[in-house]
Amino acid sequence: MSVVTGEIAPDFQLPATNGQSVKLSDFRGKNVVLYFYPKDMTPGCTTEACDFRDQHESFEELDAVILGVSPDPVAKHEKFIEKYALPFMLLADEDHSVSEAYGVWKLKKNFGKEYMGIERSTFIINKEGKLVKEWRKVKVKGHVEEALAFIKQN
Repeated sequence: MSVVTGEIAPDFQLPATNGQSVKLSDFRGKNVVLYFYPKDMTPGCTTEACDFRDQHESFEELDAVILGVSPDPVAKHEKFIEKYALPFMLLADEDHSVSEAYGVWKLKKNFGKEYMGIERSTFIINKEGKLVKEWRKVKVKGHVEEALAFIKQN
């Protein structure tokens, strides 16, 4: 399954750092910034999360919710949130079913080793639940500002 811009984003339900099980459809009526990242506490992922943290109020002013997704368990997400004071929920996609549904679970290569993992990606889902923008193979520097600018313009 893959996502298509202009169509309703695939709904899902995942355990979240608020102690609940969260569905994407719970956020109808708000814009959703759904970002997939490889791993808590790693340099690129920390930078990206802190960039979203630093712009959190700006996203809130645009009626946008930020949801971070990685295969890490909720307990690890909670440590990540605590260490970096992240004001948004992180979702645990331990079986990578949601990552697969969004087409971000990919074969990766690092130092000659091949493994499956998340390709850093961000999806903007509008208030009606439609996927309106996607970024794949995200480069962290400047990305959060780009996502914020897209929501402002749309």
